[in-house]
Amino acid sequence: MRTLAACLLLFTALSANAEDSRVAAARKARAPVVAALFKDAGVAWPPEQLYVRAFKHERELEVWAGPKAGPLVKVKTYPFCAASGELGPKRQQGDLQVPEGFYDIDLFNPYSNYHLSMRVSYPNAADRRHTPPGTDPGGQIFVHGNCVSIGCIAIQDEPIEELYLMVLDTRAKTKRNVPIHIFPRRLDAAGLKALETGREATDPLVTFWRSLQPAYSLFEEARYIPITSVDAKTGAYVVKPARQARTADSARR
Repeated sequence: MRTLAACLLLFTALSANAEDSRVAAARKARAPVVAALFKDAGVAWPPEQLYVRAFKHERELEVWAGPKAGPLVKVKTYPFCAASGELGPKRQQGDLQVPEGFYDIDLFNPYSNYHLSMRVSYPNAADRRHTPPGTDPGGQIFVHGNCVSIGCIAIQDEPIEELYLMVLDTRAKTKRNVPIHIFPRRLDAAGLKALETGREATDPLVTFWRSLQPAYSLFEEARYIPITSVDAKTGAYVVKPARQARTADSARR
């Protein structure tokens, strides 16, 4: 029994080391780059807040960071190198869609076939509510490397190493998941108009995109992460300004 226990302990230790080896290599190669990015942005590393925004039409992923009570600043923009599907939310398994909506990064996979990967918390309550009855909404949506996609957001391997370290180390410091908001495109007036062109005002996609727009606008105005929730009755997103943004707005008045 002692021999078996010793073997199990050794196996556990080796497994932990194997799990850490790819991340350790990324840390050795990219941690100085990450630290320099945050220094240039004027943000402490690791930060007290990290926020990721993705824009499908522009094929860009933005990283924002800042202090716990302050506005955020942009640290880096990474281009997509692969993303499947069209503009519009993911509604079922196998539709190849990249989701749209408000999520967290809730799991890290250093064993990924796509170099390193981080899971997006799809489906959320809104996605489940809008999935057709009897339909599997799907899942296992990741941000990863390796430049291939079947519903995920792929960035190149060196960028995913940087992003992985950013999210991993922020999660370790704050003990909170990092939010990721995925938009069809930048939802300023011109972007929303482009999405609506050729569609009826009653089109469900138009209604959905308009429900995302307040989160985009609030962040653009104040650089605080808006508070998002899902209406239990309708499955619609509810978006409110962050508490810090409301306080700052009151002070200006």
